[in-house]
Amino acid sequence: MVELRSTTMLPAVREDIELRTDDGLTLVGELALPVSGRIEATLVTLHPLPTHGGFMDSHVLRKASWRLPYLADVAVLRFNTRGTHSPRGTSGGAYDGGVGEGLDARAAVAFAVERGLPRRWLLGWSFGTEVALRHGSSLDVEGAILLSPPLQLATAADLAAWGASRKPVLALIPEHDDYLRPDEARAAFAALPSAEVVPVAGAGHLWVGERYVRIVLDQIVARIAPTRSPLPTTVPASVVWHGHAPEEESA
Repeated sequence: MVELRSTTMLPAVREDIELRTDDGLTLVGELALPVSGRIEATLVTLHPLPTHGGFMDSHVLRKASWRLPYLADVAVLRFNTRGTHSPRGTSGGAYDGGVGEGLDARAAVAFAVERGLPRRWLLGWSFGTEVALRHGSSLDVEGAILLSPPLQLATAADLAAWGASRKPVLALIPEHDDYLRPDEARAAFAALPSAEVVPVAGAGHLWVGERYVRIVLDQIVARIAPTRSPLPTTVPASVVWHGHAPEEESA
């Protein structure tokens, strides 16, 4: 057995995909499915701010796609929002401040629905949480998981829409977040009965460090695939991918 590390990639059925938005853009992404053929739940991910280095390979989202299909039978859909570039390619259009990105989220969820991927959840990180909160309550998802929500773009009306939907919201709040810390988050989400605010001691906005990545992934799986929680921290050496792994990203 070997311990999971930041560069550990585990088996999955990986497919490069393209999404089509209602305003005619093509977005590039990847779908990672469990090799077991069983899907406990599906994550549709929304990455951090592309104007500050966020993209579909931002490290927590990448590690979710590298680990959760194998460890938890969770499907992970990652994609670049409009105008965003990564090694996978560049999505059409241009950054739109969280407005047009709502159409991007809609296209991703529609793709998951068309593929028959069950128990869909939005997983947003930083800017991605703003997109989820502003546009996600009406989408065909079971709920949303928010990593480091800044709550700079989402409005009280957006939170009210989530409240009216009665869909659960899990907000993971780093103790040392640059934008919204646990006490502020509790106050901000108090008007949303379906929201659960979970502070994470020692963590920062970018969740740097394997310890914090494990906490995040454990919290996600405990919510969307509880029978697969807690996640193991070691795996058989024979299942670890031994190719070249990308350098660590913190954005």
